[in-house]
Amino acid sequence: MYLSPEDKAIGRENFNAAVGSKPLRREFLEKAFKDDLRSGKGLGPMYFGYGTSVSEPVRVGVIGTGDEGCVLIGAINPKYIAVKSIADIRPYNLWRAFNGDHYSETALKYRPGLRKVYGWKSEAEAQKNVKVYGAYEELIENAKEDGLEAVIIALPLHLHAPAAVAAMKAGLHVMTEKLMAHSVHECKEMARVAKQTDLLLATGHQRHYNILYDDAVDMIRKELLGELHYIRAQWHRGNLPGKDSWRPPMPKAAKPDDSLADSLDLKLKSWSAKLESLTRKKDRTAAEWEKKVAQVRAQMEDAVVEAGKFGYQELEIKDASGKLVYARPAIEELIRWRLWNRTGGGLMAELGSHQLDAAGIFIHAMHKAHDPDAEKPYPLSVAGAAGRPLFPPNREVEDHVYCVVEFPAPGYDRDDPNKAKKKIGVQYASINGNGFGGYGETVFGTEGTLLLEAENEAMLYRTHSTDSKTKVVVAKGGVRKGLPTLRIEDGGDPESEAIGTLGTLPAERGYTEELEHWAWCIRNRAPENMPRCHPKLALGDAVIALVTNIAAREGRRIEFQKEWFDPDDDETPEGVKPDVKRYDV
Repeated sequence: MYLSPEDKAIGRENFNAAVGSKPLRREFLEKAFKDDLRSGKGLGPMYFGYGTSVSEPVRVGVIGTGDEGCVLIGAINPKYIAVKSIADIRPYNLWRAFNGDHYSETALKYRPGLRKVYGWKSEAEAQKNVKVYGAYEELIENAKEDGLEAVIIALPLHLHAPAAVAAMKAGLHVMTEKLMAHSVHECKEMARVAKQTDLLLATGHQRHYNILYDDAVDMIRKELLGELHYIRAQWHRGNLPGKDSWRPPMPKAAKPDDSLADSLDLKLKSWSAKLESLTRKKDRTAAEWEKKVAQVRAQMEDAVVEAGKFGYQELEIKDASGKLVYARPAIEELIRWRLWNRTGGGLMAELGSHQLDAAGIFIHAMHKAHDPDAEKPYPLSVAGAAGRPLFPPNREVEDHVYCVVEFPAPGYDRDDPNKAKKKIGVQYASINGNGFGGYGETVFGTEGTLLLEAENEAMLYRTHSTDSKTKVVVAKGGVRKGLPTLRIEDGGDPESEAIGTLGTLPAERGYTEELEHWAWCIRNRAPENMPRCHPKLALGDAVIALVTNIAAREGRRIEFQKEWFDPDDDETPEGVKPDVKRYDV
């Protein structure tokens, strides 16, 4: 919505009142609460304007059921998507896909498994409804026979492009996890195949479906922050050697000399003893511990996977003198794929891409405030640095990455000396070893500061003041007992001044909404019905993340070229031309 100067002036003059109404959409919240309009799990249908259901759930295959694949399964609304098949070469991932992740309450909350999502009482019942494949190629080859219409891809990054292209050539719509692909030329190949086949290709940058972020865009477009001029973002994690989430335990039989080789055996022994004790006491929690023990056994079964047959490779890392310092079997590249350059993209691909995507969304909103027809601006340059100060040479990716990305501000003109410095800076850091501050973004404007934390809390401050603020939180309790709530607070006593409470299930990060909308677009094909993170937008996010990797690893500044962001242009930062025909071999 374009606001006149008069409207903007009114908004500024009534800042304290406005932050509780216009930008945070008080009317929307109150109406939603009264009408009890919700999707099966999220707010998407009413908030983002797509239908509350589809004529028939889209029949989908899930390719890759690891950590992120199981999160996507857990976010599925059965009103929109019917999972008919899954594919993964790891027994552990297949077990979790059906039964959920029972290693912790948080893990189970976000990875409940297909049985929970669809209400199947046993894995046997689930497997009557869902076919199981190993290699993803098998699932695609049998797609027609299984009645599939689309696939969700959550494979290691280097397989996104091959799997997506194969699926689209088989006539399937695609939702692929972020990053879009391992390289810019692969991203362009995916975009071109989607265009050639007239199929929907979406990428899982879920902040495009996060209501807190959408409200932030609304605030920026209404200029409640004034002129946006700087963004600071971070993702800090406490990972340290021996406790790295990207280096999960491997079965001892797969790599006997691994530093974590005994961890699964010890866990199985300890948990089996716990289960035996609880069973003897007829304790009601024995059933949950039985699942924990079964999950450990499934993880140990990964030792049987012949990873080399699926393209995974051995690797030797040597020091400057040529001495071997680390040897990696093929199965380690499979299980710990995020640690290696051939299969992953490091911190920028896994974490930084989300936050630089958010920064781009905010900056586009600032341009929209000046010109309602403004297109999303491309970044101008990036300077970066990266290092591995904490971890030993048991990986290739860095454990610290820092960068500064420059975007054009409204009115920027590179050829005009007076306007060439009108830029918006984005400072980003992703580190391991210390989780202080967690993750989030801080958006600085001339009249306000917006702080978004961990995708579930937003605070808007007046400039030069921390006393007057509006806070949006996802909290427990509220009118719907036992459910998280989206609550808006206007300073003062948060309980007495809350202006609206809307019950939601734990899909506030946008996973459910992105999947619902993708399915709805498949069922309602029209030029205007496109996933929010369509190929051109996803390509832009990939360009930023991948070029930042180059700048950080080489410790230099790189100017972005507009040709890199055009799916139809052959120019890429890695110097490799897109070639769709190579997939025909």
